[in-house]
Amino acid sequence: MRLLEEKISKDGRVLSENVLKVDSFLNHRIDPQLMLEIGKEFARIFAGEEITKIVTIESSGIAPAVMAGLQMNVPVIFARKRKSLTLVDDLLTATVYSFTKNETNEISISNKYVDKSDRVLIIDDFLANGEAALGLVKMVQQSGAKVAGIGIVIEKSFQQGAKKLHDLGIRVESLARIASLANGEVTYIKENVEELI
Repeated sequence: MRLLEEKISKDGRVLSENVLKVDSFLNHRIDPQLMLEIGKEFARIFAGEEITKIVTIESSGIAPAVMAGLQMNVPVIFARKRKSLTLVDDLLTATVYSFTKNETNEISISNKYVDKSDRVLIIDDFLANGEAALGLVKMVQQSGAKVAGIGIVIEKSFQQGAKKLHDLGIRVESLARIASLANGEVTYIKENVEELI
């Protein structure tokens, strides 16, 4: 997605060969117009999948997931990282390690919001080692629902997350695929696809 790549190049900061900081538009301060375009793009990409629900993880996945949900006219459910007094019974859970935060969380969603009749689109802001996406896949599968695909805003293709998901037979569509963050520069994987934006 050309618009996203331009935003990353302009406002993103490479902190190391593994870390890209995009908190000025994606995961701290949010650019609503960019999120709207991201939502439209996910809706276009997954138009034939008969999506009934979108599942994401708090907090950075919420903005792109809500915009996609708006475009697809389906509800969005986000997995919580912290326990809540109101979210205690009949939970779908998974343990997820965050490389960026160097912490492990048990994430959970209520099983009353996803069931075996659903075709679920998982959306997240980043795909690196795949821990968050795999955790969300596990929870959707616990419910008996079908994972129809995974939409990723930014994929770090030099890490193993996408391969792990592809090896499970899951469709993964990333709007920006980064080949390298070496030497403080973002290098993208270019594909021969029609760019609509």
